[in-house]
Amino acid sequence: MANDERITQAVYAAVDQLNTQLPPGVQVDKSLDAPLYGSTGKLESLDFVTLIMEVEEKINAEFGTDITIADENLLSKEKSPFSNLGTLIEYLQELLSKEGVL
Repeated sequence: MANDERITQAVYAAVDQLNTQLPPGVQVDKSLDAPLYGSTGKLESLDFVTLIMEVEEKINAEFGTDITIADENLLSKEKSPFSNLGTLIEYLQELLSKEGVL
């Protein structure tokens, strides 16, 4: 399985995990353009943090690494990697490449 598929599956598994804790109507769709956080996102900040922690856990388990998704570098990014699932997956690919995992 390609690395981008592995990342996507890990992110979708984290979404599944989060969705079990959310009421219907606020759940995150498993599609690349599903909004996460910001003006179009449905998640409250606590739910968003929970999702990011789940994603970190799944990615670290899948790739045997210990990355941190949310760090101070995010504040300097022009486009938030948390806009939707697609931007999150792209950011994870970039992060794992930088770490030498991919």
